[in-house]
Amino acid sequence: MVAHLSSLILLCCLFGPVILSAGAAQLCLGCHTAHYRDRGLCSDCHRGNPASDRKNIAHYRLIAGPYARFTLGADPVVEQGNRLLEQLACRRCHVSGGRGNRLATSLDSLVEAKVIEEIVAALNAPARGMPDFMLADSQVVALVNTLFAGSKKSLRRGSEQPLAVHFETTNQKRQDVFSLKCGACHRTLTQHWGLLGTGDIGPNLSGLLSEFYPAKFDNKRWTIDGLRRWLRNPRQLRPYAAMRPIILDESQWRELENRFTDKMY
Repeated sequence: MVAHLSSLILLCCLFGPVILSAGAAQLCLGCHTAHYRDRGLCSDCHRGNPASDRKNIAHYRLIAGPYARFTLGADPVVEQGNRLLEQLACRRCHVSGGRGNRLATSLDSLVEAKVIEEIVAALNAPARGMPDFMLADSQVVALVNTLFAGSKKSLRRGSEQPLAVHFETTNQKRQDVFSLKCGACHRTLTQHWGLLGTGDIGPNLSGLLSEFYPAKFDNKRWTIDGLRRWLRNPRQLRPYAAMRPIILDESQWRELENRFTDKMY
C-alpha cells in the first residue's frame, strides 16, 4: 500500500506539470470560441500566453485574427501581400523571406521582435527616408501577413550581421554629388553614407541598380549605362519626361556611380 502510494505521488510529480500545462493552454477558450482545432494550441497561430487568464499577460505579443491568416498556408490575403511586396519594391531596402538588400531593418527579424501595433504603425507612419505608400487598412493587413509568412520561411534569420546605423549630427547641407544634383527631388538610402537627398517629388532611388528595384528603364533593370543615358537627356528616352538633363563632369559621374553602387571610393 505504501509502495503504491509512493508510486502515485511520483507519477503526479512527473506528469502533474504536463497535465496542468495542457489545461492552462485552453484558458484562451474562456473568452474565445475554438476554431481550427487541428492546428494545435491557440498560441501556435496567435502567440500570446495561453497559461494566463489575465488579459494583459494572455495577450502579450498577440497576433490578432486578421494578421494570422499566414498560418493557414496558401491564402488570398497572403497572396495579395506578396503582390504588394513586389509592387512597392520593399526588398530594395529590406530583407523579407531571406531575400533583399540590407540597407534597412530586416523585416524577417522585425516581425519577431515587434508587436503587431508597432508594425502597423511603421507602415502607416513611415520612418524618415521610407516612402509613404498611403496604404489602405486592407493592404496593411495583407502586407503584415506576408511579412510573417516570409519570416517563417526565412533561412537567414538570426545569422545576419548588424546594420550600420547613421546618425544625423549636423544640419548643414551635404555637398556630395547626389545631394547637390539629385537630392532636391529624390532620396536614396545607402549602406555607407546613410540617407541622401531630401526630396519626395521624384521616385525613391534606394537600391536603384539592384535586382529588387522595379524594372522601369525601358521595362528593364537600371544599369550604370542606362543611368548615364537617362541623366544626359531624359526626354530623348521619354519625350514627356518632367526631369531636366543633369550635367556632370567625369569625376562627378564616378562619385555618383559610387553612391548608387554603394562603394566607399
